[in-house]
Amino acid sequence: MDSDTLYFALELIAGSGQTLNVEQRTALQTSLLLLRKDYKFQRVLFWGKVFGLKQDYFITQGRGEDEMEDIKYFYSFNCIDWFLLPTVTDTMVQEVSTAAKGRFMGDPSHVYEHVEAGQDGKEVTKVSEESRLAVAVLQIDEEASVVPRGAFVKNPHGLVQINRSFGGLSYSEASKFDNFLHFSKPKNLKKKSILEMADLNPTIDFLDVLSDDIPNGCWSLQFECASRVCILRSFLWLGMTFYHVPMTPQHGYIYIGHGAKNLDLPFML
Repeated sequence: MDSDTLYFALELIAGSGQTLNVEQRTALQTSLLLLRKDYKFQRVLFWGKVFGLKQDYFITQGRGEDEMEDIKYFYSFNCIDWFLLPTVTDTMVQEVSTAAKGRFMGDPSHVYEHVEAGQDGKEVTKVSEESRLAVAVLQIDEEASVVPRGAFVKNPHGLVQINRSFGGLSYSEASKFDNFLHFSKPKNLKKKSILEMADLNPTIDFLDVLSDDIPNGCWSLQFECASRVCILRSFLWLGMTFYHVPMTPQHGYIYIGHGAKNLDLPFML
């Protein structure tokens, strides 16, 4: 959720119990402005919070000219001092999936170890919690970040930018999953037939829709705050909440959870 509308946005999603205390909100209001100025970001968004056994990680996201490519992630323990998360690589993802198990400790220097017996002896895989946090945040963003259809456009140069003319979805449009998109590189779009692609506008329909997600039913859609706000919640990443105020450009998402995928989802549906 955008740092400029953080107070307003947190009130809209408070019905699910996901919110911050007054001290944290006040600290974010100041520190995110400084972060935006120091790194010369176009926008700074508060991404969410990942629970740890010792301390919790507060995550924020800085975006440059291209809203999808020019992204950097930061973490903090006090909402004041921000540290840059490392860039995720394929090797890092493999190491995290092999060695990192259980809850986050809340210590970025903590090292996870996995020992595996091989033909050449024991193979030890080590990975820091900072790397694990970077991988978890990126995976959640790729699989559960949501934007309403039309909120972003791809210009002729291929840059993804905010659609300044977006006035929000209508109430009837906001009640359909087809009008909500994953804000990540599309995976299912290339699989569509020519007939299906004919009905799409390449300027705004360059992302995957939520209705194509597998398994079917991994999202819930509700209207809250006297039916003024559309709320989407992910069952795959418990703690991910998206909001949109119909007929206005106000929208955003926040994740507050343990940073673990809900692998029991197929048995819950």
